[in-house]
Order: sequence, then C-alpha cells, then structure tokens
Amino acid sequence: MTSSRRRSRLTTGCDAVLAPHRDDVELTSPLKLPELPNESAWNGGIAYLDRDGVIIEGSENYVNTIDEVVLLPDSAKSIGDLRRAGYRICVVTNQSPINRGIWSSSNLSMIHDRMCQLLLLGDKDALIDLILFSPYAPWEGAWARKPYPGMLEAGRQLIDAASAESSMRGLALKFGDDWINRPDESTSVMVGDRGVDMSAAARFGVDGILCDPNKGLAEVIGSILGGSY
Repeated sequence: MTSSRRRSRLTTGCDAVLAPHRDDVELTSPLKLPELPNESAWNGGIAYLDRDGVIIEGSENYVNTIDEVVLLPDSAKSIGDLRRAGYRICVVTNQSPINRGIWSSSNLSMIHDRMCQLLLLGDKDALIDLILFSPYAPWEGAWARKPYPGMLEAGRQLIDAASAESSMRGLALKFGDDWINRPDESTSVMVGDRGVDMSAAARFGVDGILCDPNKGLAEVIGSILGGSY
C-alpha cells in the first residue's frame, strides 16, 4: 500500500495523506462487485455509510468483538432497498483502536464479517460492495480519517475502477488536489450520525444526511429514496 506525504491546498491541516485500508487485502487489490438486484444497471450513485450508529449499534468503548455486533432496526432492509434502487454501498468507518494498540486489523475484519452475515440474514440484497476503514488515531492527522474525505475519495475511485474491470489493473489512487476531473456525485449520498461524517461529506462534495445513532439508516432512508417509500 502506498501513501503520499505531500501537502496540498485541500489537505491543509493534515499531517499526511495516509491512505485508507480494506479488510485483509491491499487497498487496490482486485474488487469484484456483486450484481445489483434484478440485474439493474448501476446509475453511478454510491451510498457512503458510516458504520456505528448507521448500520450497527455503536459504543463509547468501541465495538470490540463479534459478540458486540448488533444491527440497528431495519438497517438490513434499508441497505437492501438502496441496492434495489441502484446504489452501490461503501462503508467508511474510523477505527482508531488499531493504531491505539487496542486490537488488530484482523479483529476488525472478523467484526465486519459478522456484520455482513447479519445483514444478509435480514435481507438477501443487503450486500456491501466495499468497506474502507481508517486505522489512524486523531493525532496522526490522516486525510483518510473523517472529518477528512480520503475514504470517500478512495471509495469512488475503487468502485468506478471495479465497475470497469474487476482486476483494477494499473489503478493509482489520487487524493486531495492531486485528483482532478472528479465524477459527479449528485446521485450519491453520505449517511452518518456525527458531525465528522457531515464534514467529510461536505469536503468531498456529496450530500450528507445526519441520522439518530439509535435509529440509524432506517430513520433517513425515506428521505434518500423519496417517492412512495
């Protein structure tokens, strides 16, 4: 995994453009996207979702084991509904316990596996296309840690590349001012339960929707999908 330590105008205030991570693989490893329900064509929209307080119950002491993974009410159905409406799903989550030395990235991977299992038990279409996490502690000043938009920037580039070719051969991610000719995010949305999520959305240029951490995604799914939902 590569990272850039060049400062740019967009990254002022960050100590380094440290890249986000994926579970168990390198960031630009091949990514096979699951088919959308009913063989729907992708409209280019991505639902960027925070994890705790949006999909699963959060805790001030972190979600530390698979036994602590509890879905928020109707989060599985809400993700299924997003995919049935043509959205790709990208989870973007700050996970500083890794660099704080509390637990490892392998532990986080097991937590995410459990979350994905529970989602599919709740709705067969509730598949996650991509999970990105930031292992960095707040004092590391990482562009990939919300309130900065590095995870969203990587998510868009990875999903776009995987849509064109799952091997993503030759992909070189760009961050901040180094990424020009960005795609339109008008059909995308970011859902989070905290101000840092909304700040990341604003910096990235995508609509941000704040939800109650006790209700999560299900509270705001109607405002995303509209119509007769």
